[in-house]
Amino acid sequence: MPNPVIVITGASRGIGLAVTRSLLKEHNAHVVTISRTRTPELSQLIQEHEQSLLTLECDITDEPAVKTISTSIFSRSLPAIRASLPDLRESKGRIIFISSGAATGNIYGWGAYNASKAAMNSLSRTLASEEPSIVSLALAPGRVDTAMQAVLRDAGAQHMKATDHKNFVDAYNEGTLVNPYDVGYVIAALSLRAPLSLTGQFVKWDNEECREFRRK
Repeated sequence: MPNPVIVITGASRGIGLAVTRSLLKEHNAHVVTISRTRTPELSQLIQEHEQSLLTLECDITDEPAVKTISTSIFSRSLPAIRASLPDLRESKGRIIFISSGAATGNIYGWGAYNASKAAMNSLSRTLASEEPSIVSLALAPGRVDTAMQAVLRDAGAQHMKATDHKNFVDAYNEGTLVNPYDVGYVIAALSLRAPLSLTGQFVKWDNEECREFRRK
């Protein structure tokens, strides 16, 4: 059986980069990434995995560009490529949405972010209902030690309640932020092996449902 190909959007940094790294280094997968930029970290992975990593630069809100990207993926003829719902149905594929606790939260000043993550969860549930052969799962990665957390600490005070901002600062100072490579491993494993029993669910990365997908 050929190794699977996983398409990762936003793969140049943060959790997306961690997932890409885990798929390549720990799960022996062929990977296609889509991101707006190519960071030094992603460039390093390209050098290390020339035969198993295809990187494409694109803004996924640009529909014509996305169509061109799809053509490019197929023209490379990498094994196990699934670039559309018909192929996902045939392969009984998996879609892992990176959600957030904000989907059910109410942090002051976060209206747009909270609403967008709630909408993502709704999309995941609806897709699970409409596509019963595809695993559709929304996952909350927790407070991950990424650039987003740094922005919240540095600039969040003027937009958030003091108590909420303090919680983010304290999480960093106390060393309780999630290692992106730990949660990246779980997401990578779920993208390869998540069972149909999880479809439509919203789970936290360190909950019991994800125990078997953590790094041993």
